[in-house]
Amino acid sequence: MALDVSTFERLSPSRFITFTIPHPTCLDSPLRVAVLDSPLQPTDSPRVGAMLVPEGRETDWIFSTELGHLQLLFSSSGISRLILIGNQLKESAFSPRVYHRPLECSLHQQGFQVWSKPLVLALSPRSLFKNGIPEIPILSYEDNLISSMVIHECVGCHVGEMLVEDVEIENGSDIGHHRREFRRRLRFKRMPNLIQTEIRIIPETHGHSLNGVCIGSDVGFVPDLKVLVHPYLAPMVSSLALISEYVEGRIQNGFRPKALCLGVGGGALPTFLTTQLGFEVMGVDSDREVLRVARHYFGLKDGGFIHVVVGDAFESMKKLACNDNHKFDVVMVDIDSSDVRNGTSSPPLEFVRKHVFLTAKLFLSEFGILAINVIPPSRSFYDSMVNLFQEVFHELYKIDVGNGENFVLIAATSPLVFSVGDLGNSFLMKLKSVIPEAYINSITKI
Repeated sequence: MALDVSTFERLSPSRFITFTIPHPTCLDSPLRVAVLDSPLQPTDSPRVGAMLVPEGRETDWIFSTELGHLQLLFSSSGISRLILIGNQLKESAFSPRVYHRPLECSLHQQGFQVWSKPLVLALSPRSLFKNGIPEIPILSYEDNLISSMVIHECVGCHVGEMLVEDVEIENGSDIGHHRREFRRRLRFKRMPNLIQTEIRIIPETHGHSLNGVCIGSDVGFVPDLKVLVHPYLAPMVSSLALISEYVEGRIQNGFRPKALCLGVGGGALPTFLTTQLGFEVMGVDSDREVLRVARHYFGLKDGGFIHVVVGDAFESMKKLACNDNHKFDVVMVDIDSSDVRNGTSSPPLEFVRKHVFLTAKLFLSEFGILAINVIPPSRSFYDSMVNLFQEVFHELYKIDVGNGENFVLIAATSPLVFSVGDLGNSFLMKLKSVIPEAYINSITKI
């Protein structure tokens, strides 16, 4: 059935249409076109943006699913309609999904702004032409991915489809030389652009050079759990500086400090707290399959000083609050919203409730802290969290992760004496040796 161009004359909130057309300059390579209208109605004139899908990444959930397109639209400020143009999807069920960034622009990329203009104009709403032919901005998608390979796919009862992938990324330069960096990532299809867990991996070269190592080769990789590479995890752990004197006292008296992690994912945080800082950790995650993946691919080893349970975070908090034997020195919350249509946000809206904070306070020790990864979808969301924290807890601190997205809010049950220069505190010195000290120094009281 032929596509009626008049379909696109008006915006229709959340409408998503895909179709294929012949390539204008390469007839044997059809194009896939996707048009998504924002779920939010524009307050004034609509804006349209077009984007070229990077060659070789057509099957990535970011570029092949409606939810991926929606996250791209949300990340493009003020765009009412997003038009994605790329090669037609070609995925074989019998071969691994391996991507290597092309060294040169392909014919597909050359002159994109010129050959795509008639198509993009034809797919723009009529209201854009009030003052003549509009200029449609060409949006670019750039990240640090050099190569990637999907090594596992599965489905969880709560998170849905997920995948594990090994990647090589750009990691800055040292005196003009690129340092090779390999990582393993866990991603959920319901949030295609969001990396749920990321750890560093080391190639099993057995003493040989890295020159011949690449993603997709026969070289295997093993987890390196001595460092946190996910952007907000190191700032979350740096919150322990606030109670370093108390933790040091616990250790000196023969007790292991205790942490509760709500949201386990790949297990990078509980593993780090145990192996690098000597904590006894309880982790709670709602999806059994996620925990299986964490054990098999991300080095999570529960048992001993890590105890992981399957359960709802809120129900688990209620049970812990009723048990006086469970007191934690720190509770770390890393739970995101499950609804991508509200944009990426953390924690879920149902967590930002006074009774939830009061419940958490019940199972914190006398000088315990509650640290939460926050991705505020709006200023009002953030302000509401701050106000509730200040109602329930004695003190509130903040760390700006520095990526323009995440904050870490830290609520304290009692007044804290915080000194970053205490050389007599062996725990604080250990913390500074495994976490960038800049995060500790950036802790500010609200």
